[in-house]
Amino acid sequence: MHKTPLKVNFTLSNPIQFLALGFGSGLAPKAPGTFGTLAAIPLYFLLTLLTPTFYALTVLLMTLAGFYICGKAADDVGVHDHPAIVWDEFVGFFITMFMIPVSWQSVLLGFILFRFFDIVKPWPISFIDKKVAGGFGIMIDDVLAGAFALIIMQLIF
Repeated sequence: MHKTPLKVNFTLSNPIQFLALGFGSGLAPKAPGTFGTLAAIPLYFLLTLLTPTFYALTVLLMTLAGFYICGKAADDVGVHDHPAIVWDEFVGFFITMFMIPVSWQSVLLGFILFRFFDIVKPWPISFIDKKVAGGFGIMIDDVLAGAFALIIMQLIF
């Protein structure tokens, strides 16, 4: 659970902050990570139009860009891993859904599993979340939560 102030000066007209805030979805007053993950679902459907190789490359590019995007947005407002920064949730959900058959059931289960691992942060996610700083630190716990959820999704589907 984050113990940071929600009232900071994010600027949606700033392209980096716009992306970091998940197109504004991270500004939800309650459960911004959940709203960020919900906002990722339409983009996920677009990603499913790609071949698995291009899907993976796109998510890799989004992950690498996320190190900068999340770090810069956090630096801009002076709060490391502010709850409104949800680009990492987008990437984590996309990882969760890699090569999973598309259905409302798979999207719902992927959403639930990703949010579970992102919120509960079992070891080693919790350890890494506490020890790694900067944009990489903001991203890596969600990348790992997505990987944990992906493993379960692959076993199910």
